[in-house]
Amino acid sequence: MLSLFDIRQICQEYSIVPQKSQGQNFLFDDNIVKKIITAANLNVQDTVLEIGPGLGVLTDYLINEAGQVIAVELDKKLLGFLEKRYQSVNNLKIIEGDILKLDINAFQLKPDYKIVANLPYNITSNFLRKFLAAPNPPSKMILMVQKEVAKRIVAKKGEMNLLAVAVQFYAEPQVLFEVSRQSFWPSPKVDSAVIKIKRKSQLFPVDQKLFFRLVKIGFSAKRKQLQNNLANGFHLEKNQAKDLIIKSGLAEKIRAQDLELKDWLRILEQL
Repeated sequence: MLSLFDIRQICQEYSIVPQKSQGQNFLFDDNIVKKIITAANLNVQDTVLEIGPGLGVLTDYLINEAGQVIAVELDKKLLGFLEKRYQSVNNLKIIEGDILKLDINAFQLKPDYKIVANLPYNITSNFLRKFLAAPNPPSKMILMVQKEVAKRIVAKKGEMNLLAVAVQFYAEPQVLFEVSRQSFWPSPKVDSAVIKIKRKSQLFPVDQKLFFRLVKIGFSAKRKQLQNNLANGFHLEKNQAKDLIIKSGLAEKIRAQDLELKDWLRILEQL
């Protein structure tokens, strides 16, 4: 495990300056790393996709636990360090690129692959959207994300949001534990949390494009009642939108944050 001293030395040697724009905050707390690896529950049959391996703090453990590890790194200097550090490791493949732009199919991942990552916080939403809706989604993700984002993902009725509905449509999310900002160098301005996102074995048999159009329209103006958002988004008369909500078994003045996933599905049936 790399210590904080090691991390600073490596950064100096390779002229690596942590980029805030890329969310480069290096984890150096060994206890947190071990908790992440335990949560991943890996074995030699597993293929793991790691996003943003950085200096290899998680990678060191992943290559010892999993059968195959594919690590995707955007930063060229970090990539150079990783390739040198792991040049003799046979079960690790390092890929250069932006995970949001790369073709997942090119990785030839096994059907039940897992993702373990300390995600750059600025890509969390787009990353989840890409992988949860992918033709070959991971069976499980163990992710370090911003604490407030973790809370949004696992939100319940009364605090629901677009991200929560999207994740909960595809998977079962759970916050595992929180991580202090002091566990990173440089220290970010916010605390973090590790979440587990387990893919559902069976998705709801609905038109996903229409479903997410409905949800986006529902959340388009947060302070407005749902009937107003639906009327504007679907070009309905206000009475039509109100009837749609009532037929779905919901209160006519309800707001989007007060709907559970099943409520959106009932509205979809009435469209």
